[in-house]
Formats: sequence, C-alpha cells, structure tokens
Amino acid sequence: MSGSLLVAGTTSDAGKSIVTTGLCRAFARRGLKVAPYKAQNMSNNSMVCADGAEIGRAQWIQALAAGAVPEAAMNPVLLKPGGDRKSHVVVMGRPAGEISSAEFIGGRTHLAAAAHQAYDELASRYDLVVSEGAGSPAEINLRAGDYVNMGLARHADIPTVVVGDIDRGGVFAAMYGTVALLEPDDQRLIAGFVVNKFRGDETLLRPGLDRLEALTGRRVFGVLPWSPDVWLDSEDALDLEGRRSTDRDAAIRVAVVRMPRISNFTDVDALGLEPGLDVVFAGKPQDLSGADVIVLPGTRATISDLAWLRSRGLDRAVLDHAAAGLPVLGICGGFQMLGRAVSDPDGVEGEAGASVDGLGLLDVTTTFHADKVLRLPTGSALGTDVTGYEIHHGRIARGGDEEFLGGARSANVFGTMWHGSLESDGFRRAFLGEAASLSGQAYEPSDVSFAARREQRLDLLGDLVERHLDVDALLAIATGGAPPVPILPPGALA
Repeated sequence: MSGSLLVAGTTSDAGKSIVTTGLCRAFARRGLKVAPYKAQNMSNNSMVCADGAEIGRAQWIQALAAGAVPEAAMNPVLLKPGGDRKSHVVVMGRPAGEISSAEFIGGRTHLAAAAHQAYDELASRYDLVVSEGAGSPAEINLRAGDYVNMGLARHADIPTVVVGDIDRGGVFAAMYGTVALLEPDDQRLIAGFVVNKFRGDETLLRPGLDRLEALTGRRVFGVLPWSPDVWLDSEDALDLEGRRSTDRDAAIRVAVVRMPRISNFTDVDALGLEPGLDVVFAGKPQDLSGADVIVLPGTRATISDLAWLRSRGLDRAVLDHAAAGLPVLGICGGFQMLGRAVSDPDGVEGEAGASVDGLGLLDVTTTFHADKVLRLPTGSALGTDVTGYEIHHGRIARGGDEEFLGGARSANVFGTMWHGSLESDGFRRAFLGEAASLSGQAYEPSDVSFAARREQRLDLLGDLVERHLDVDALLAIATGGAPPVPILPPGALA
C-alpha cells in the first residue's frame, strides 16, 4: 500500500497539527509505516534529531505519534523568524542563510525544489505520508510560489482535507470560501472537511454540515470535539495562554517571561504537568510579583528581547527577585541574558557589531557565531542524570560560577544551554525541590513521567480521531486519490 494525504486549514492554528498528529497515530495503529511531512514550517519551536538535524517541533512529535524516527526530510524547510520581515532558513536540518518577506512570491524556487525532493524520497520509503499544510491554501496572493499547500498537492497529486476551527466562528463560510477561491486544478484535490474544537451537541451542527456538503459536493469527514487534555507541542506562540497549569491551590508559582521572540517555550511543558505548581506566562512586572520561581525561556533574538525586557521594567523585577534569594532559571537565550554581556559581531541575530550588558546575575559572556550548534547532550546536575538538546549560535565563556548543564549557576540563579532538560523527571524533581527550599515553599515530589504523559496524550488524540473522524474513508482517499468533485465559483471561472 502507498498513499498520501494533505491536511490543510482555513487559517493558521485551525488544528492542522492536531489532526495530522492524530491521523499519524490512527494510521500507524493499522500497521502502516507512516511518516509526517511539512514542506515548510515557520516556527521558532524546533527540535534536534538523532543525526543532528533541526526540524519543527510539531513534526518531531508527529513522528513519535507515527512510531517513526524523526528526520530532516519530514520538515525540509524550517523558517525561524528573526524579525518582522526576515527569517533564518534551515534546509534539510542545516542553516541555509536568510530570506526576506519580499521573496515569498518568487524567491523560494530553490526551497520548493528541496522540499519536493524530500517529499518524493520520503514517499518512496513509507506506506503513507500525512502532510501538514501551512496557514491557508486560499492565500491566493502567495499561490504562485506555494509549495506547502496546493503547490505540494499538485506536485504529487495529493488528496486534501480542509480543517476549520469552529471555536473562532464563521467556519462554514471559511470552508466554502477556501475551496471557492482556488483555481480549478487545486479544487479538484480538495476531498472534504474536518471541523475542529466543537463544544456542545453535534445534532445542532448537523444542518450546517449537511448544507456545506450539498453546496460543495464534498464530505465532512467528522467533527473533533474540544478537549482540555489535547495539549501538544505547538508550532508557535498563539496558544501560550492555554498552556498554563490550572492548579489554583498550588504551593509554588512559576512565572515564565513571555518575550516577543520566544522560542522553544515547550521547555516549560513538563512544569505544567506537575501537581502543586501554578505556571503562568508573564509580560508585565506585576505579573512577576508573588512568583516563587522566574523562568527566562529561549529567544530567537537575545539582544532585542533583552532590550524589550528593560523597556517594560521586567529586568528590575527579575533583579529584585534574585536579590531576595528567590530562584531564577534561564534557558538558552534567557540564560545568556543573565550573564555580564552579549555580543553579536557578525550580525547573526540582528545588527552587526551589537554588544550589550546583560543582567549581571551570572559570570558569563556570550558571543554569537555564524555556525550553529545542534546536538543532543547528556550529563548530570543536582545529583541526577539529565538529557536535553542544544540549538544556538551563542558561545558562552564562563568565569567563576559553577558549571550547570552547559551553562552556569550562582547560588539561586541557574542558567542552562540545554533545552528540554526539565523533561528529565529526576532532574525536574530535584530542581523543584531546590527551588522550593530557596523560596521557602513546601514541595512534595510527584511521580509524573513526562514521557509517559506525552504518550498518553498521543493515544488520547488517536482515540479522538478514531472515534470522531471516518478514518477508513480518509485512508481510502489517501490510497485511491481524491474523488470527483464539482468546481465552485468564482474559482470555476478561472
């Protein structure tokens, strides 16, 4: 058996990643060799594969759902926003320069070629490839250079389903309009729809679903309910507020500074699973008031986000917190901010020659270099074994502070270059015990296994997809191609 399916969406964050991940798990349960794929991902949330390749975090998780080994071909082009009009480019897991917003219409031919080659190679090795689109296929201003939505579908004749988030409102218009705006050859590949995040009685939705099917000549393959337990590693920061812990009686309050160019914010996911913790994202000094632990997460623009921190008075709040003997944890870019100075002589992250003072809480200096460090380190800290991953251009020089997971520690201030370290259960418990002691709070170590909870979430998502979507029908179109469908105006006039 061989086949392919593209999961597109009416908008960004409509649920493409959720549906793709759930289908990967559901199809894999049928004994198929399944691979996820996303031609181009724009995200600062990435992961390092076993061979040192960098891919989007969502595709890494989807590979786990499929029971596949994550690899660069599953996300051949990764764009990491470095500003409003510029992105750093990763091709087949390795840095490959920059691209400007002006190049999005006609300047990505080489990226399309790399992406299509990766797809073809992946499809030759797997029974089924479940591809995730980006944004919306109806972004007709970008259609000429598209290779991740209908450009990909046309490349390999891939049947496509469109996901719509009913929680946003206007889902029927968005689904109809998505199809109608496409040119005829694109429309022919749209096989149907999936409704996401429905709350309530589905019988109330049925008249709309029936009307949509009648108007478009395409099936609705199912309605996924909203579930508070579906919480997967996200591509972007759109859902940060939904990631917080809900333990309102928590003994320990953790405030994570939400920086404008935050990256790898999944570092704190493991904290959100811990009982006895209240984890919140903070953007103002008052949001840090009363926190027992402050976390400065990773960022794609350390110097710029450090300036933002200072412009809002958050730097003073962090310094006051540390001066009170309370714990501060910095991760990658957040750790670099805690040092004495940060320099970017070659303009890797921003303006060439930029150099600023850090917060001075750790005896560390950081210098950015063009070559990127990508690796999966292992080690120990606080008497426990730890694993993590490194993705950074910054090279640190540590002074007199003690070494701490590729970074430094001085009393109550901790800094590490290792993303994902809090996913190591023993280390997370040891760190929280240390933090509780420093903040004078009670802490009872839990038996939470982050890896087990992730697997449970993937199984839950697979169960929801099996229960609420017609998986067999989706598999049939993935292997047999899109069924005959009508062409809707105004695209029919193209």
